[in-house]
Formats: sequence, C-alpha cells, structure tokens
Amino acid sequence: MAGIFAPLFCLAVAQAATVADLPGTRREEAGWVYLKLAGSPRHIGKEYGRLAKVEIQDAHAALKLSLKENTGKDWSWFRDTSKAIYWDKIDKEYQEELAGQAEGLTQAGFKADTWDVLAFNSYIETEGYYIPSLQNKPSNKEACSAFVSTGSATKDGKVVMGHNLWWDYRMGQRFNFILDVTPAKGNRFVMDALAGFIHSGSDFAINSAGILITETTISGFAGFDTKGIPEFMRMRKATQYANSLDEFAAIMKKGNNGGYANTWLLADTKTNEIGKLELGLKNVIFATATDGSFVGSNFPENPKLIAEEIPGGWDSGDLANGCERRRARWKTLLRENDGQVTDEKAKAFLADTYDEVLKKNVASGGVLCGKGPLSGAINSKVVTADLAGKMSFWARMGVSDGSERKFGANRPAMLRDIPSQPWVFFRPEK
Repeated sequence: MAGIFAPLFCLAVAQAATVADLPGTRREEAGWVYLKLAGSPRHIGKEYGRLAKVEIQDAHAALKLSLKENTGKDWSWFRDTSKAIYWDKIDKEYQEELAGQAEGLTQAGFKADTWDVLAFNSYIETEGYYIPSLQNKPSNKEACSAFVSTGSATKDGKVVMGHNLWWDYRMGQRFNFILDVTPAKGNRFVMDALAGFIHSGSDFAINSAGILITETTISGFAGFDTKGIPEFMRMRKATQYANSLDEFAAIMKKGNNGGYANTWLLADTKTNEIGKLELGLKNVIFATATDGSFVGSNFPENPKLIAEEIPGGWDSGDLANGCERRRARWKTLLRENDGQVTDEKAKAFLADTYDEVLKKNVASGGVLCGKGPLSGAINSKVVTADLAGKMSFWARMGVSDGSERKFGANRPAMLRDIPSQPWVFFRPEK
C-alpha cells in the first residue's frame, strides 16, 4: 500500500554541505500529519510553525491544561523555568529553530514567543524529572514498548525495529506528526513527533546515515542535573549528526542532565549492528551486538543503576509488575519467532494483547499493546534495514491493534475519541 506520502520523499539521502531554504510541504493520511522541511534552522522553524499552526496551537492548549492539572503550576512557571535552566545550554542552531517556529506561528496567527516554544519542547523533562527532583521523588514516567533484532533473529539476517508510544491519551493522540527534515548541516532524518516538537518525544527516528533510533523510559528513575544539557536537544542533535552507534551514545552522554531517562534501542543498517544505551544520570551502560535482540518495556536493568538511581529498588522477577510482564512477553514472542522476524511480525508484536500471567488476551498495562482507561499505546512504527535505506517505514496512528477507543460525556477536557486506523507505508519517490 503506497499511501499519499510517496511523492514527498524526493530529496536525495546523500546531503551536501549546505541545503537551500525550501518551502515546506504538508500532507495528511490515516491520522498522521506529514511535514517536509529543508534549509537553515530558522527557516525550518518558520515553515514548521506556518504549516502546523492549527495543530501546534491545539497541542499547546492541551498541554497547558494537562500541566496545570498534574502539577498545579501555571504556564508562566514553565516558561520561566525552561528559560532559566535550559536556554543557555542549547546549541545556537536549535535556539534559531525554536525562535523560528515562534515567528512562523505568530505570522500564521498564533501568538507564541520563543519561551512558549522552549517550554513546550522541554515539558517532558521539566514535568517528569525536574519537578520530582525538587520534591525528592522519582519520575512517574513509564512509556512505550520496543524491540530491535538482527542476525539469526530475523528472517533476512538484517535489522528489524518496532516501537509503540504509550502516553496519556489526551496528549498522546497529538503525537501524530511525521517530520522529514533535511537540515543545512548534518543528516536528513525522519521522525515521529508531538505537534510542535523539534525533537521526537515519542522517539522513533531514521537518519540518512542508516542509524535507527527508539527507546522506552526507565521506570522509577530519580535524578536531574540543572547544569546539564536538556535531553530534548541531545536527542535531536544525536538524530541529526550521529553516523554510528558510538556517535549517538557519545552525543547523548555529553552533558547528560538525567531528563527523560531512557533505555535507547539503536541500529546501524550499514553494519546490521544493534545497540542498547541504558541512560541513567550516574550510570550509563552501552552494549552492542551483531546477533540477537534487545527489548524495552520500561524496566531498569543494570544492577548498579537500580541500586543508585531507582529508589525502592526493582525486582526483575516480579510479574505483578506490568513492565516485567511485558518483558516476559517479549522473550516469548522473540523465542517463538526466532529466525522469522520481519516487518509484518513486528506489527503483530506491537498489537499483542496476551498477558503472560493470566494466559489470555486482556486490556491492561501488562501487555505490549497497553490499554488503560485514559492512557495506553497510541501510535506504532516499524522499520527494517531495507526500508531504512529508502527512508521508509510503516506507521499506525491510534491504538496498536487497530481498535477504537470512545470516551463518555464525562471525559477529561480536550480528550478526543480514538478512531481505528490502518497501517500506512511511508516511502520515498522512486
């Protein structure tokens, strides 16, 4: 199934030293909004704001509501805080892109300044990590299921990667952008994102150097360094500039502030090597392999990281814990499909609702396609080495198994029903 996005991937993967400012383009399909952007940082930001004003304005409104409910703090506090602890640590090119987006939004009719755009882009680490650190509490972030396989684990011996985003449905249904960016410097990249993010947030990305990127959060993590570089910038920089797994890890580690502590799953399609970067604050563990699989379902793994950065510890054998139930399910699925993993298998994995303890399909947080009353799996992406070579991938907006979610009259404000959506195939022009 080609999809209407096929004609849009027309820029060559190989990138010149500089790229001219080009008008952005926009298309929509099956719940996704696709933007193609190219040029200087300020131009990319302006075109992003111009083309996506309606969705970004909506996402800002939903976020302000959620943050007030979750933290009791006004938007002005997030603006002031992000300016104080992040701005002077952000590279000039990303300062320009954030400012450019504010300019594009204002010109399109949504009055937003640079500090609004900065506060929005940094909200995950501010709400989820900085505020808990002030309260001497661990983060409450627990999102996503993912895997990456290579070698004897896959049917063709090459990389296969899959990821679904778990989020509260009000904000999660707004993570429906696919950004195809050819910046003036660095690699072209494609990533999913919350409308208005210059990073991903959901964290699925492909770059033109053949690097594949995804992650799941580390549950129960505690730690934040206000002197560090914000995670959202490090993720974006690593996506744009990494040409190897080692380079990705180095960018993410440099200036690490502990914000959005994740286990990153990686692949290099040039070598079919996969990687796992467990990125705590005090403890950073990086492993690579050319055969087998790495999985993520929000569990911490390294014993030293658990001892020093997970208050209360972690029992990896506790199957009452939904993260460990999902880890058990990953092990079962990959064992049962050893040597047969493909993109189609990956789609089925992400849609899986089988509970390893109850031995039946259920709607819960203990299955790979998580379903809770107001949160769960809300988008899915799958890529293979061959597809990545063409900057192509599969994506499904909405619940990973294609089911719909309807909410009653007493639903939270700005929460929309979630329709059933198909998998769509994004590919470059031949």
